[in-house]
Amino acid sequence: MALDIRRFIQRFVEEAADHLPRLRAGVGALEQGEADKERINELFRSAHTLKGSSRMLKLAPITAIAHSTEELLSAFRDGSQAPSSASIGLLYEATDALADLVSQLAQGATPDALPDADPALCQALEAAASGERVDTAAETTPSPPTPQPATPLPITPQSTALSPSTPPPEPPVERNNIAATPTASSALTLSDTVRVRMDRLDDVIRLMGEVLSGHHHLHTLVEQAQGLEKNLPEAHRSVMHAFTRELKDSVLSHDALMSDLHERALQMRMLPLGVVLDPLAQMARELAQSLGKRVDCRVRGSEIELDRQLIDRLSDPLIHLLRNALDHGLEPPDERQAAGKPPRGQLSIEAWQDGNWVVVEMRDDGAGIHLEAIRQKALAKQLLTEEQLSALSDQETLELIFLPGFSTKSMITDFSGRGVGMDVVKRTMMDELSGDIQVASDPGKGTRFTLRLPLSLAMMRVLLVKSGDTTLGVTAPHVAELVECSADNFIDAAGQPTLILRNEFVPVVNLAELLELPSSPASPTNVLLLVVHQRQQKLALIVDALVDERDMVIKPLPDHLRYLPLVSGMVTQGRNALVSLLHVPALLERAKRHAQPILRSAEPTDQPHRVLVVDDSLNTREIEKDVLEAWGYQVTLAENGRDGLNKALAETFDAVLTDVEMPVMDGFALTARLRENDLYRHKPIIIITSREKEADRQRGMEVGADAYIVKGSFDQNNLVETLKALLG
Repeated sequence: MALDIRRFIQRFVEEAADHLPRLRAGVGALEQGEADKERINELFRSAHTLKGSSRMLKLAPITAIAHSTEELLSAFRDGSQAPSSASIGLLYEATDALADLVSQLAQGATPDALPDADPALCQALEAAASGERVDTAAETTPSPPTPQPATPLPITPQSTALSPSTPPPEPPVERNNIAATPTASSALTLSDTVRVRMDRLDDVIRLMGEVLSGHHHLHTLVEQAQGLEKNLPEAHRSVMHAFTRELKDSVLSHDALMSDLHERALQMRMLPLGVVLDPLAQMARELAQSLGKRVDCRVRGSEIELDRQLIDRLSDPLIHLLRNALDHGLEPPDERQAAGKPPRGQLSIEAWQDGNWVVVEMRDDGAGIHLEAIRQKALAKQLLTEEQLSALSDQETLELIFLPGFSTKSMITDFSGRGVGMDVVKRTMMDELSGDIQVASDPGKGTRFTLRLPLSLAMMRVLLVKSGDTTLGVTAPHVAELVECSADNFIDAAGQPTLILRNEFVPVVNLAELLELPSSPASPTNVLLLVVHQRQQKLALIVDALVDERDMVIKPLPDHLRYLPLVSGMVTQGRNALVSLLHVPALLERAKRHAQPILRSAEPTDQPHRVLVVDDSLNTREIEKDVLEAWGYQVTLAENGRDGLNKALAETFDAVLTDVEMPVMDGFALTARLRENDLYRHKPIIIITSREKEADRQRGMEVGADAYIVKGSFDQNNLVETLKALLG
């Protein structure tokens, strides 16, 4: 899909209309001797923002002048140079040049049509930054040049919450969204943009949501009219039929208009991610310098748009992650050189759109997260026992960093180490933004945090289901699928009803029972399952019926109801009937506590057999773990073949259970590698897979598996009996 560059150019012009007056006012203040640090920082930020935004849009002349201006302001900021009449004159020239280029863009010029930046001006700015003599007309004419009237920028007197609360005064030639143009007739040009206060825009969107919900109720009235028509006497039926048809046609014709109107209202609240991402690059350099480190920060995907409500809340999590990367991740220059790395660390922040989600990834090339350090800190803080830690996969161990109060920092400083931050990031992402966060790390090579969040919290696709007499909603991003099947297809896994769904064990729970709601009598035949998911976790919820599926306006919970962990918001159904939206992450946690495995009578033993379970499905690993622990086995989990091989070689296990289809290394390769090792040459290895073909079974036996169990015919008693027989 081709990128509509004009829309971004217009946004840049609007942004420049804020920054250029600040530059003029700031340079004027410098001329009056007000060279305080905050004033210079404000000037630097404006120049830096113009440089970053113009570079993204390939506005090379603007980028060049803004960059040279930034160099001079940077010299003022670090104290290597002091403002002089000559350098202040250069800043005035640069501001005028920027204003002229932006004016041409505002009048419709394309990026290719802009004139080149004045090389003499850029050289003079950079020479002044390095302390060289500035030989320009500005040296003899320190006073600011008369503002040129040829700058018809769209002045926007009312700013949003993201702009400074007290904008600097604007140039006298620009007033009330009208700018003079240098024509003989002195025609006036009106700006084609206007700023609207966010609370007013939010009110419009809220009212549009109410209108949309009320309009949807008209469909119900059409159905009622059709029902009345059938019950009328034949003589009146034709008149009612004509009325019903006209009503239906009217409702359908307005459907598209209503949806389009609401979508356009929502688009007005969308902002580019650059609002929050671009300042992070400068922040990274400043924070790294305060830590005695050096870093290059690269930002990509700033043009991706999100609802302003999400943009506002995303800033704090990203700052937490940035501080974490600089303090915990990147090493000091001497340590990096000793490890064969360049002294300057690399930090990248990248965003892209994935369907109805936006993904933001922050990656560093630092020391990575060492799992053993996490385990030791978890033990020291008594967050988990040694037995619990040994049962965790590497990924689950990594995610301990999100526990409240957890920190691997050996010393508490003003910068970090108090164990507050990463838990805040996770809570904000999951509870406030209806999103998700994942961490991946390679010791010695770096760490990656991946954030997934919806495009908007104001309106989302929602599935409404019936559970007993209660209607409940689930947002579509958390819905995997709807499945209708017989309860006879469920298997018993340590007392937990379980469905085998495409090579994965999925726990089954009655939604009404889970929420302690009155439930309908169980159907003697098929049941309807709503399969919800969060990351790798899945849960099949037994529901009574699917009520509706459509885009709906999400209403936040009122303050007095925000303590409810299982409810994330509300939607309106019918005549203003409110329906609760289930908070899927909290629902999954509740289902874990709800499921209590039935303990079998295992033979008492002082040293239980140790079993390694390898499967890329979190659900499958957990269910197999519950089954084996119920029979007295000590279980360790691994999430793929490579992870399983590393754990098998690091410790000694009495048996290995493995899936076949896994990333990194599949089960066949894992079995073959284990058989090459003397420790596992004769240890029991059981393959548990959904592959039913005889050729796959033969291959499993050829690589050295002792047993081959198909998940479709899985029976926990068969698994336990097979394991007992192989262990002797």
